[in-house]
Amino acid sequence: MRPFLRCLPVLLLALVLTAPSRAEDFAFPRFDVREVTGNGATIHVRSGGSGPPVVLLHGYGETGDMWAPLAVELARDHTVIVPDLRGLGLSSKPPGGFDKKTQAEDVAGVMTALNVAQADVVAHDIGNMVAFQFAARHPERVRRLVLIDAPIPGVGPWDEILKNPLLWHFRFGGPDMERLVAGRERIYLDRFWNEFSASPARFGEAARRHYADLYALPGAMHSGFAQFAAFDQDAIDNRAFLARGRLKMPILAVGGEKSFGPTMAAVMRVAGDDVTEAIVPDSGHWIMEENPGATIRLVREFLVR
Repeated sequence: MRPFLRCLPVLLLALVLTAPSRAEDFAFPRFDVREVTGNGATIHVRSGGSGPPVVLLHGYGETGDMWAPLAVELARDHTVIVPDLRGLGLSSKPPGGFDKKTQAEDVAGVMTALNVAQADVVAHDIGNMVAFQFAARHPERVRRLVLIDAPIPGVGPWDEILKNPLLWHFRFGGPDMERLVAGRERIYLDRFWNEFSASPARFGEAARRHYADLYALPGAMHSGFAQFAAFDQDAIDNRAFLARGRLKMPILAVGGEKSFGPTMAAVMRVAGDDVTEAIVPDSGHWIMEENPGATIRLVREFLVR
């Protein structure tokens, strides 16, 4: 028994060091940070690691910081690229270009600036919509595609999804709405973090303060509303693509167990030929806060196939 007790502190330390951290850590050790300018915006980009490239795209209510635990894990054997979408995080706040077709070209520009011809793409929330258009416009640049817990405008049961009363914010925006939330960004965002979580307490206070501060930056809330205002155009663009063809690359469609669930795969089977369904257990929408360990395992296992 005594030898075991002497080893116990070392074993506990090892468990702490290897357990998946939550997204609120926001640490990207040994990652470079750069600004990539083009296509009418300046995109804030973190990159690190070495090996096959993977691009991580965030959604609304967060920034690229959400991916910190996954980025650190993948950087052990991948080159990991983590941009902030235009208008959000530390990227510039241009007056327009929030349709997802334009933002797909932002992603293309980032990859070109980093001399990356092809990558795996992992996305969440509005990042899904950007990733979908990127894969549609540049299929030769996407090896594998992972889309997590958000619908795609114009694809599958989009019109039915819009009827969900929880999604009233899809139509919320404009100058008066911006004045209503100015200085109250935390109140507005708390609603999403609470109602779309299976366990709101897992979206920690440090993360809430961090993102509320970023969304309080000049132009950030306007940009966020503009992301949603572009959905009608996004639906037109996506339907036009589906009239011409489908996505051929392998796709992992992931839903939070207590959020989008298997509907994510149902949506993507309308648009893709090679779709694998997966569920993040015990999680709502905010998969990197609610169950980062399961999310990281699902993504890594798919990418290394």
